[in-house]
Amino acid sequence: MTNTTLTPQSATREQTVVSRLSAEYRTDTPFVAEPRPRLSWVTATGSTDWLQVAAEVRVRRDGKSESVLLEGPESVLVDWPFADITAGGQVEVDVRVTGNDGGTTDWSAPLTLVGGFVDGPWQAVAIGLPTPAGENHPLGQPGQVRHVFMVREGLAKATLFATAHGVYQAEINGTEVDDQVLKPGWTAYADRLNHETTDVTALLAPGANAIGVWLAGGWFTEKYGFHGFAKPFYGEQPAVKVELRLDYTDGTKDIVASSRDWRARTGGPLVSSGIYAGETFDARRAEAGWSEPGFDDAHWLPAAVDSDQNWAEATPATAPAVRRIEELPVREVLTTPSGATVLDFGQNLVGRLRIRVSGEPGHTITLRHAEVLEDGELSLRPLRQAAATDTYTLAGPGVAEHGLGGGGEEEWEPRFTFHGFRYAQVDNWPGELDPAAITAVVIHNDMRRTGWFDCSDPLLNRLHENALWGMRGNFLALPTDCPQRDERLGWTGDIQVFSPTASYLYDSLGFLGSWLQDLALEQGHRDGVVPIIVPSVLGMLESPVAAWGDAATVVPWVLFERFGDTGLLRRQFASMRDWADALLKVRDSSGLWQGQMQLGDWLDPAAPPDKPGAARTHGDIVASAYLFRSLDLVAHAAAVLGNDADHGKYAALAEETRQAFLAQYVTPAGRMVSDAQTAYSLALMFGISTDPAQRQALGDRLAELARLGGYRIATGFVGTPLVADALTVTGHLGAAERLLTQTECPSWLYPVTQGATTIWERWDSILEDGSVNPGEMTSFNHYALGAIADWMHRTVAGLAPAAPGYRKLRIAPRPLNSLTHASTSHETPYGLAQVAWKRVGDRILVEAKVPPGTTAEVSLPDGSAGFVVGSGQHSWDVPDAGPAAERGTASLHSALADIMDDPQAYAAVWQAIDAHDPAAAAAFRKDTVWYRQTTLDQGLIFTQPGVKQDIAAALAALDGRRSERTRHDS
Repeated sequence: MTNTTLTPQSATREQTVVSRLSAEYRTDTPFVAEPRPRLSWVTATGSTDWLQVAAEVRVRRDGKSESVLLEGPESVLVDWPFADITAGGQVEVDVRVTGNDGGTTDWSAPLTLVGGFVDGPWQAVAIGLPTPAGENHPLGQPGQVRHVFMVREGLAKATLFATAHGVYQAEINGTEVDDQVLKPGWTAYADRLNHETTDVTALLAPGANAIGVWLAGGWFTEKYGFHGFAKPFYGEQPAVKVELRLDYTDGTKDIVASSRDWRARTGGPLVSSGIYAGETFDARRAEAGWSEPGFDDAHWLPAAVDSDQNWAEATPATAPAVRRIEELPVREVLTTPSGATVLDFGQNLVGRLRIRVSGEPGHTITLRHAEVLEDGELSLRPLRQAAATDTYTLAGPGVAEHGLGGGGEEEWEPRFTFHGFRYAQVDNWPGELDPAAITAVVIHNDMRRTGWFDCSDPLLNRLHENALWGMRGNFLALPTDCPQRDERLGWTGDIQVFSPTASYLYDSLGFLGSWLQDLALEQGHRDGVVPIIVPSVLGMLESPVAAWGDAATVVPWVLFERFGDTGLLRRQFASMRDWADALLKVRDSSGLWQGQMQLGDWLDPAAPPDKPGAARTHGDIVASAYLFRSLDLVAHAAAVLGNDADHGKYAALAEETRQAFLAQYVTPAGRMVSDAQTAYSLALMFGISTDPAQRQALGDRLAELARLGGYRIATGFVGTPLVADALTVTGHLGAAERLLTQTECPSWLYPVTQGATTIWERWDSILEDGSVNPGEMTSFNHYALGAIADWMHRTVAGLAPAAPGYRKLRIAPRPLNSLTHASTSHETPYGLAQVAWKRVGDRILVEAKVPPGTTAEVSLPDGSAGFVVGSGQHSWDVPDAGPAAERGTASLHSALADIMDDPQAYAAVWQAIDAHDPAAAAAFRKDTVWYRQTTLDQGLIFTQPGVKQDIAAALAALDGRRSERTRHDS
């Protein structure tokens, strides 16, 4: 690293530019969370095979400029090469790069960075809401606090820092300070608080100014628990810390900090607010100008000083903020059988409603939310104890005086709650309801979209869209399991299996990295054991749970693979190792994890509705496989970090467990003692089985199990992300395709055929008769089973990382016989990568875009040997292996296996039965075991002769059509 400068060469200036420069991990604010933020940049160029050979980074601060030349190809999460950014200090950074073509770019657009952290301890006191004499606060009572302060002439900069035990929004002189919602989010409050840093200079003026804060309990005062045993976990009332730092041109500073001198009140328009319950707002109580300096607050009370001032240190948020991301109009207005008015927004979403309404004072509107309808009415049972109801009481004519709107029209949106819903019931709307007066506002963390997929099958496109919407709905403050019922918790198992998909669809590095900090903190209170939810508020299953606690090792490794973040891997390594060590304490003398209660392959479709853990794969197999997985990942992480001692130690332990697993659970013939798809998938995809012959035997049996079950899903949370890959790597792509494209229940596409717009929690959250699953747990927005999207990206379309952070790509499309085209795009840390293929006659055309600064290893559909290409646009034209040769004759004497592997024959059989008896046809499809050594005739042993005759005739007609088509083609 030197201070030498680079001289741009004009020959490549027009075609090579630095198109994006950013600092970790947020791009939605100039404020950075630490004094030495790592930098990343993306280069766009018309040159092929382009690689960076050097970069010059320049910083300007306090009127001075400094540049540093960095030799080499690094452009992702590059260490800060200058002196620290000070708290509140502002710098401008830009970069120019030199490539292997000899050209040097112009300087990039400058990036402004500001130290968003507090210099020294906070002066703010945590304050809450007063209790009027003779009254008791209900749990989580919302309210407002305010304060008037003076600003001197010569203000240069004003920066607001705030955090809360609860949720808040600040206003200065009547204007909200930002567009964020539900600040400061949910963290492990006892150990870590986030604060936002906001530039509010433009909101202030010399003289008297006022700050006002809306405050509610949010997650801090919520009751957590199930089956009527929910109770508060953190605290009963919200509190807030606010610190406004004023910097003047003469170098002096003032600090306005929350204290007992601030004024506060309850009894305002925000009557009640809860994450699960919803929000009640009475506009008649609104006081115009309450956050402005001229407001008379004599009737307000002194703010209450929070009795617990021992708050965790507040540090700058590293995850993008929660914001209003999108708005959806009403798609249809429905009248239910009971006469209620229900709005259908056409998409299961997470957010709330914004209404515009006129009416008489005191008129109250009620808004109820649900994901699905049942018997034409809102299906509220799946919400359990969550009321998910908002109410708004109108102020009436003259509403402009209350600051709520003008011209007699009032506009309102709940402030501190959110709901999961597609449908909303509107009760007591004044006059005729105009659907244009109600809008669904989608909220989630404001991450950058980075992944796309498209193919010729609209059902698969909808499946992918459902996974996307499931992520959007559950990436709100933390990665939750579901967004609608009385839960919405950070279940570790869900994000463990979904993290690869999440890392492709969105730039989720900052979001998941932030959550992993909480995981490590919660783990620190439990001697290395990771709780099943983070933050941990249930106090249940404190012993290790396989596949859930393994989020400690899996998620950091996935983020390293997908984003190349060695720094995060280093930060989380102690957590990874502590989890592995906790497992070693429960590992038995054989080297396995056995004999403990496990959640196992949760929601295997064979499990009864009230016993979701009763899976076909034994919990000991799941636990022992994950024991190996975590030990192996700790060893790999140690190797990346140069920790040779830990690498050797955990690699040896992993090998002991691997050998013990094979000895205990895999027969010499390649059968698993739990003869179930998840068991085989674990052994194959975790690398437990390494012998080629054994792996092939396991894969062959897995494919046979898939066919025996009629290519219906037979896996739960653990097996579902693995089964398609396990089939593919053992040469059974066709079986994986049949699983993916199956529409019968249970399958990925069954919910799509039922109108699902998000991923369901259960394969049959809606039963085939249209009723809602009777189980206690029935959500219509769980992303875990949507983890198949990652296989669609990597295999169907063919784009994956071959080196951490996509420094090297893998382009390996595997066209499915049922598709005519597929494509995917992903914004890698180096720029946009794309792969697309399509069938043209008897050929397959593959096109790919490799970002500058990277290479790609290519494996084409025709089996071409792997080769490496550099950056740029590429295309290949290869023979199409196409569908398997057309089936031969099908008859009653055909093996059941042959009928199942011949979709046309299968359809002919069940449709012939259906013409006589639909119930019998449904039973045939659901209950038949598709053996190789049993004929169709034997499988129909109890079928009436007349039905068999029609089946035989249908198969004969199919054979006739095939013969005619063969003659025609000849």
